[in-house]
Amino acid sequence: MISQNGFLLSFIKYGENDAVLHCFTEEDGFQTYFVKGIYSKRNKKKALLQPLNMLNFTINPTKGNGIPLVSKFELVKNHDMYADIRTNTVIFFISDFLNQVLRHENKNPGLFFSIDQFIDELMAKNYQCHLLFLITILKIQGVAPLMHDGPYLDPETGTFSEVPAHQLFTNEISGLWKKILCSENLYATKIHSSQRKDFLDSILVYYHYHITDFKMPASLEVIQQIFE
Repeated sequence: MISQNGFLLSFIKYGENDAVLHCFTEEDGFQTYFVKGIYSKRNKKKALLQPLNMLNFTINPTKGNGIPLVSKFELVKNHDMYADIRTNTVIFFISDFLNQVLRHENKNPGLFFSIDQFIDELMAKNYQCHLLFLITILKIQGVAPLMHDGPYLDPETGTFSEVPAHQLFTNEISGLWKKILCSENLYATKIHSSQRKDFLDSILVYYHYHITDFKMPASLEVIQQIFE
């Protein structure tokens, strides 16, 4: 038996009672697990299947290339993340986002810790923390913009220049990127509500250039509506 802590990123019902889970684990990075009987009427554990819940999985060793089977799982941290509509929307957006960009990620303690830190910020009602967390991921992955004196961020090259390179990366939005990248306490950065939509759009453009096969998250429209 193997014990693993992991954040649940997505889950898909399989057949009548089973499920396939996608998780980012502390020891092995992105993993896919199979759970039997989770949707049976008497199984109360299905209530734990919530995006970004940190769970402890007991895994049966697999033979060959089969999906590891979960024999049991427990909640590691009990966050009340789903009562507040804004918190709930952010959680679904980020889990959707991570489920895509971490598909090929191996063990990465810094990234695992950063997810935990992001959830703590969200629980403290920092409703802009998802924007800052997406910049954190770029820094950990080593593809964050390089600092230069120019006022405009070029999303394709990841550098600052003297002339605009993209319509979304105005002097104001580029300046916000620079402020966040230079901040010692990234989550303390304040983003005005009038800037959030354009800033998020600029982040998604940057991911398009620097993360292989990146696609717009399906939950993007919902989070934009909630925070308008």
